Amino acid sequence: MSKTSHPYAVRLGIIRPWKSRWFNMREYPKLLKEDMLLRGFLEKRLKGMLVDSVDIERSPAVLNIIIKTARPGLLIGRGGEGIEKLKGEITVFLVKKGSGFLKKDIKEAKPPTLKLTVEEVKVPEEHAKVMVEQIAADLEKRMLFRRVMKQNISKISGSKEVRGVKIALSGRLDGAEMARYEWLKEGQIPLQTLRADVDFARGRAHLPYGDLGIKVWIYKGEVFSKK
Repeated sequence: MSKTSHPYAVRLGIIRPWKSRWFNMREYPKLLKEDMLLRGFLEKRLKGMLVDSVDIERSPAVLNIIIKTARPGLLIGRGGEGIEKLKGEITVFLVKKGSGFLKKDIKEAKPPTLKLTVEEVKVPEEHAKVMVEQIAADLEKRMLFRRVMKQNISKISGSKEVRGVKIALSGRLDGAEMARYEWLKEGQIPLQTLRADVDFARGRAHLPYGDLGIKVWIYKGEVFSKK
């Protein structure tokens, strides 16, 4: 039987960078766990802000978290209030769960110097993770799944950089008794070509009759070396 490879992971080091950029042989397991916990926390905390990705960079004394979002104003807040509040929440979370989880008292722990960088996603339709959140929001408003798929396919295809798009939904679609898998595709999605710029993301829509799985593939042409 054939096996499906992750469209992002299989292109790491070819056309895709790592989302965690640091090196530490001694503390590797601890820092890796901290990155995973931090991403899980931010995914829940920033739900609805159309976040595309969370990149983490570390140096011996600084932890830099780069958040790419289609709604930077909503995240930053008036006069930077939102970003300062988020920074405080992340610091407490890291002390409890990550950097200082061996220490019982938060006041005794010394969290790393935290830096938050917010980058704007200028064309949300070209980013799979943003579109997954948008589709989930539409489904949670009880819109018909076929209408949601067609509307978002049309929206994504309207971008001049997009060569192909595929949206797949699974679960009890429209509240049906039996779960099923439905997909809609426009253009081409060359998953076997490593130089093909295929953005992929998946997520869930939470509904009273159960969760619906969402997958989005967006193809934006081939990436060639500048040499």
